[in-house]
Amino acid sequence: MEKYVFPTKPKANPGSIVSGPKYRFTVLTDRLLRFEWAEDGQFEDRASTFAINRDLPVPEFRIIENDGYDKKRFSPNGMVAHLSAKTTKYGTEWRFGTPSTLNLGGTARTLDLCDGRCDMGDGVLSKAGFAVIDDSESMLFDGQGFVASRPAGDRVDGYLFAYGRDYKAAIKAFYAVSGKQPVVPRYALGNWWSRYHPYRQEEYLELMDKFHKMDIPLSVAVLDMDWHLVSEEQVPHAGWTGYTWNKKLFPDPALFARELHERNLKITLNDHPHDGIHSHEDSYEEIAKFLGRDTSHKTPILFDSTNPKFMDAYLNILHRSLEAVGCDFWWIDWQQGPYSKIPGIDPLWMLNHFAYLDHGRDGKIPLILSRYAGPGSHRYPLGFSGDTVVTWASLEFQPEFTATASNIGYGWWSHDIGGHIHGGRDDELVTRWVQLGVFSPIMRLHSSSSRWASKEPWLYRDECRSAMTQFLTFRHRLVPFLYTRNIICAKEDEPLVQPMYWEYPEREEAYSVPNQFIFGSELVVAPIVQPRDNRTGLASVKAWLPPVGRLVDIFTGTVYDGDCELTLYRALNEYPVLAHEGSIIPLDASPQNGCLNPDTFDVFIVVGKDGYADVLEDSRDDRKQDNDSVTDGKELVSTIQYTQAKGRLTAEVIGRVWTFYFLGITSVPNNFRVLVDGIDRTEDAIVDVHSYPKGQNLNVKCPVESNERYSITIELGPSPELSVMDHIPRIEAMIMDYQIEFQMKNKLWDVVQGFQDRPLNLTIGRLTALGYDEAIVGPILELILANAGP
Repeated sequence: MEKYVFPTKPKANPGSIVSGPKYRFTVLTDRLLRFEWAEDGQFEDRASTFAINRDLPVPEFRIIENDGYDKKRFSPNGMVAHLSAKTTKYGTEWRFGTPSTLNLGGTARTLDLCDGRCDMGDGVLSKAGFAVIDDSESMLFDGQGFVASRPAGDRVDGYLFAYGRDYKAAIKAFYAVSGKQPVVPRYALGNWWSRYHPYRQEEYLELMDKFHKMDIPLSVAVLDMDWHLVSEEQVPHAGWTGYTWNKKLFPDPALFARELHERNLKITLNDHPHDGIHSHEDSYEEIAKFLGRDTSHKTPILFDSTNPKFMDAYLNILHRSLEAVGCDFWWIDWQQGPYSKIPGIDPLWMLNHFAYLDHGRDGKIPLILSRYAGPGSHRYPLGFSGDTVVTWASLEFQPEFTATASNIGYGWWSHDIGGHIHGGRDDELVTRWVQLGVFSPIMRLHSSSSRWASKEPWLYRDECRSAMTQFLTFRHRLVPFLYTRNIICAKEDEPLVQPMYWEYPEREEAYSVPNQFIFGSELVVAPIVQPRDNRTGLASVKAWLPPVGRLVDIFTGTVYDGDCELTLYRALNEYPVLAHEGSIIPLDASPQNGCLNPDTFDVFIVVGKDGYADVLEDSRDDRKQDNDSVTDGKELVSTIQYTQAKGRLTAEVIGRVWTFYFLGITSVPNNFRVLVDGIDRTEDAIVDVHSYPKGQNLNVKCPVESNERYSITIELGPSPELSVMDHIPRIEAMIMDYQIEFQMKNKLWDVVQGFQDRPLNLTIGRLTALGYDEAIVGPILELILANAGP
C-alpha cells in the first residue's frame, strides 16, 4: 500500500514542546495547544485522521512553572486555560473535561431520516473563546500507506483552540494542522441528476436529452444502486451491495458511458460496500485469486477495511474494472457505523481516505461522494448528507447545517435537494429547495423510487417549473464564480459558505440569523424556508443586512442600506441574494452541459466601493480539450478591477466575448467610454439599459471576439452611485396581485402614493395604523425602507 503514502509532517518542532514523564504540551500556534497524557509515558508522533501536520513554526511563548499544575492526570481542577483576549463572558476560562455551552457547532455524520434539526456536535469556534478537538481515539496513519489503531492504555490527546472571536484565524489554524481543503473538479459545481430508480439504458439517455431540450444544463449523471444486480435470483443477499452491471437494464454499459460523456456528463456509481464480493460478481474469481481464496464453495469475500490486501483488491481490481467501463468517480454509501475488526478503525474513514487518494492517480483532480467521518474529513470532498425527509422542517434546517459545517472546516456538503424520503407532494417546497441548492456548495437533485417524488422540473406546476428551470440554469451561469472561489477557498482557507458571524463576530445580529450565510465573500444569501402567504403570493425571511454600505438584490435589483434588520419578501421566482458594493461576479453567458470554460462571459458589478476579482480557469476544462484528460492543466487567469474614485473598470481577459452588467445603474453616464487595448471603441460597443432579470442595469457588451488576451477599460465617470429607484410601480403591481378585499387595496394605495415626498416615519405610521397583519403590510414596508438613493 505504499502508493497510498501521502504528505504529512506529524512530528512537531522540538522547540514547541513542553513535557514531563506522563504529560506533553505542544504549542502549535500562539493560540492552539496540543495536550497529551500517557500513563506509560509514550507519546504519539504519527499522523492522525485529524492532525497530519504538527511541524509548524515555533510561536513565542513562556513557561512559568509553579504549584498550579499538580502534574497528575488532567482534570478540571488541575488543567485550566485563561484567554488573554476579550470575550463576551466575563472571566471565561476553560477547564479540562468540562462541557462547552457556547460552542457554535460543527456537523454530523449523516442527515438520514432527519425531519428538522439534529445534533451538529462541536466545531473549533465558540462564543466563549475556547474549543477542543478530542483526538484521543482516532485512528493513525502508519507512514507506509496504511493505518494503525491507537496504543492501549490511559491516554489523552486533545487540541485546545483559544482564538476568542477571531474565528477565521481559528479555522486557518485548523487547516494548518489538519490539511487544506482541496480543490474540487469544475464539473462538480454544476447540476447533478440523481434518483433512486431502476432506469433502463435508453430511458436514462432520453431523460438527459429531455433536460437538454428544456434548456436545463447538467454536469453529473448519478446512477443509484440499480445500475448493478439487485433482486435477481443469483444475488444471495439484500442487494444493496453490487459490482456487476444489470445487463437487462443496461445491455451495453460501455456504450451507455460513452453516450453520457458525449453529452459532457460525468458518471458516478453508487457503492454500498458492506456485503463484500459474492460469487455472482464479475470480479469474484480475479479478486479471490489475488487474495488467495478458495472459490470451490463460492464463499463470499467479506468487506474488511482493516486488511491492506483486501483494500488493494477493492480499489485496484474491483473499482478499476468498473472505471474502465465508465465510472468517473464513486458515490460511497457506507451506512453501517464506525466499527471494524480493529477498535478505532472506522470503515468510513478507510473508504474515504483510500478511495479519494486512489481517484487522484494519474494527475486527476480527485473526488468522491461520501459521508462525514469526523474532523479531518474535509480532505476528502464531497460530503453526502443522506436521506433527508421531504418537509419544510428539513429545508428550514439545511442552510444552517451547511454553514455551521464550516466551523469544523467541512465546506463541501452535497444534500438531497428537494428531499429524498417520506413527506408529501409540495411543489413550492421543492422549488424553494432547488433555489437553496443553487446557492449551496453542491447542487444535486435526488429523490426516492416513488413514482410521485421525482425532481424533473417539467413534472411540477407551471410557475414552479419555470422558477426551477430559471434557477437551475443560473447555477451553471455561476460556475465561473464558483470555480474561482473553489480555488481561492483552497488557497486561503475559507470555505465557500460561511456563517454571518465569521465576518462579524462582535455583532449579536450575526448570531441571530443562523440560516443566513456569506456565499463566496461577495454575496449574502437569506434562504426562504417557509411557505408563502396565500393572499400575497410572497414568502418571507427575517434578514440582517451587514454593515457593508449598500447591497443590491441580484434578482430584483432592489437596493438596500446595510447594517439593519429587515424582513424580505419574495415571489416564487425570486430569492434573496444580495451583492455588496464593490462586488464583481463572473458568469457564464451561455451555460451548457459539463461546466466547461465559457465561450462568452457576463459580469455583474456593483459600484460604490473598489472591487477586484480574478476569473480562474484550467485548460483541462476548455471545450477544445478532451474533458477526460488526466494531464496537468494550465491555470488561466483573467482579472477585473473596479476603482470607485475614477469610476473605472479595467479587465485583462483571455479572449472571448465579455458583457458587463452594472447593477443599479439606470442610465448611460456622461463621458462614458469603452476602450479596448487603449483604443476608444465606444461607438462599436453595444450599450443599453434594460432589466436583468428585473432591476434596471447599465449593460456594456465589448466589441471584441478574440481568443487572444486583451484589455478592456470602461469609464463611468468619477464616483458613480447606485441610481435612485422608484418603487411605486412595483408596489402598485404587488397590491394589484394581492388576493384581498378591494377596500383594503384602496387604503394601502392611499398611504403609498407620494410616500417619497413625506417623512419616512409618517408613512410607516400610517401603514401600521391600518391594522393589517405583517404579511400584508410587510412587503410594502420592505420597499419603502429599501434605499432609494445615495
